[in-house]
Amino acid sequence: MSKRNFILAGFIVLKFVLQYTLISPEYDLQRDEYLYLDQANNLAFGYLSVPPVTSWISFIIKLLGNSEFWIKFFPALFGALTILVVWKTIEELKGNLFALILGATCVLFSLLLRLNTLYQPNSLDVLCWTSLYFVVIKYFNTEKQKWLFIGALVFAVGFLNKYNIVFLLIGLFPAILMTEQRNLLTNKKLYAAILLGLLIILPNLVWQYNNHFPVFHHLKELADTQLVNVDRWSFLRSQLLFFTGSLFVILSGIFALKFYRPFTKHRSFFWAIIFTLVVFLYFKAKDYYAIGIYPVYIAFGAVYLSDILSKGWKKYLKPIAISIPVLFFIPMYNWAFPNKGPEYIVKNESTYKALGLLRWEDGKDHSLPQDFSDMLGWKELAYKVDKAYSNVPNPDKTLVLCDNYGQAGAINYYTTKGIRAVSFNADYIYWFNLQQDNTNLIRIKHNWERENEWRETSPYFQTSMIADSITNKFAREYGTTIFAFIGAKVDINERIKNEIEEVKNYR
Repeated sequence: MSKRNFILAGFIVLKFVLQYTLISPEYDLQRDEYLYLDQANNLAFGYLSVPPVTSWISFIIKLLGNSEFWIKFFPALFGALTILVVWKTIEELKGNLFALILGATCVLFSLLLRLNTLYQPNSLDVLCWTSLYFVVIKYFNTEKQKWLFIGALVFAVGFLNKYNIVFLLIGLFPAILMTEQRNLLTNKKLYAAILLGLLIILPNLVWQYNNHFPVFHHLKELADTQLVNVDRWSFLRSQLLFFTGSLFVILSGIFALKFYRPFTKHRSFFWAIIFTLVVFLYFKAKDYYAIGIYPVYIAFGAVYLSDILSKGWKKYLKPIAISIPVLFFIPMYNWAFPNKGPEYIVKNESTYKALGLLRWEDGKDHSLPQDFSDMLGWKELAYKVDKAYSNVPNPDKTLVLCDNYGQAGAINYYTTKGIRAVSFNADYIYWFNLQQDNTNLIRIKHNWERENEWRETSPYFQTSMIADSITNKFAREYGTTIFAFIGAKVDINERIKNEIEEVKNYR
C-alpha cells in the first residue's frame, strides 16, 4: 500500500470511529429515520417525502437485521465516500500530499460529522453533489465523452435520492454559459447523456404523475409550515458554521477560481457557488440544503494553498493550516453533536442559544436542539403502545392510528407485538391495511388535542380510556397521549376510508 493510500485509509477509519461515538446512548433514533426505515416495508417508485433510493437502502438494512449498527453505517459510509471523492478531486487538480491531507482534514472535521450521524437522504445528497462536481472537473480536464454519461448516472442517483440536486444544475448551467466551457452545450453526447438520465429517473416521474405530483404538495407544506420561518440572514450565517474550521480553505478556493491560472478551465465553479446560493436564498431554503456545495471548494482551496505555502518561510504554515480544522472541531464537539445528555444541555443553554441551536423550525427557542428532542421518547412510546395493545380484547382487530409519521414509524420499529401503526400524515396515508375487521382503536394524539380527541371519538365506542402518555419532558412528543377505544359502535374502516379520501383530495 502506497503512503497516500495508507493515509487515506486512516481518514476513512477515523471517520467511521467518530460516527459511532458521537451519539450518547440516552438518545433513540431521530423522528425522520423511523419513516425512512418503514419505507422498506412499502417499496414504491416514489413517496410523498422523498424519492425511492432511501427505501432501497432501508430494505438492505432490513435484510441485514434492521439494527442501529447498520442504520448508522450507511450515512457514515456516504460521509467516508465524500472524503474519498474530495481526495480524488484534489489528485485530479494535481494537488500534492499536503493538499490531500488538508482537504481530507477539512471534510472530516466539519459539520458533516453531525449530518452523517442521521439516517436521512442528506448524507447521500452531499456525496452526489460532490461526485457530480468531480465528474464535471474530469470532463473539463479530459473532454472524454464517458464523463458526460457518468455525470448523468450520478445526477440520476442524486435525483432519486433527493430532488435537492436539481439546484446544482440550476447554479452550474448559467455559470458554464459565462465561461469558455459553454461549448459543452454544442456537444451532441451531452444530450444523449441527458436522455440517459431522464430514462433512469422516469419511473419516479411516472409515479409522481400517477399520484398527482405530491412533491408539490410537500413543497407547499414545507413553505407554509417551515420555510416561512427561515430567515435569509440565518441561512447565510449557518453557511459559515458548517465548515468553520475550513472557511479559509473554501474562500481560498473561490479566490483561486477567479485569479489562479491553473484553474482557468474550472472558472465556471467561481460563478456556480454564487448562483446556487442566490437560488437557495430566493426560495428561502433550509440552511443544510446547501451543504453539498462546499466539499469541492475545499478541494480547490487545498490545491491552491499547497502551492502558496510551498515556498520560503510559508512552508512552516502548513502544520498550522492542517491544525485549524481540528482546533475548531474541539469546541464544536461539545455542542454540535448529541453526545451530551439533555440535562447538560439545559444547564448550558446559553451557549446553545447563542449559536442558534435551540431555534426550531417553528421559529422559537426550546430546551434542546430540535433534532436532539426528536431523538427522545420513541422507545417509551412503543413500549406503552405495546402494553395498551396487549390489554385490549381482540388485539388482532385493533387499529393503531397516530398523529404523525414519527409516532407510527417508531412504533413499527420497536414493537414486539407485530403492530403496523399508520397515520394520515406523510406516506402513511397510502399504507393503511383495512382488510381486517377493526373493532378497537388505539389513538396516539398530541397532548394539546387530548380533550378534543376524547370528546369527538369516545361516543363511537363502548369503552374509552387514556392508557398512558409520554413522560420524558425533553422529548418533542412530551405529553403525547395514548387512547384506547374499545368496542366500536360504527364501522371504523368505513370512517377511515372516508378520512383517507378527504386527505388525498386536499392534496
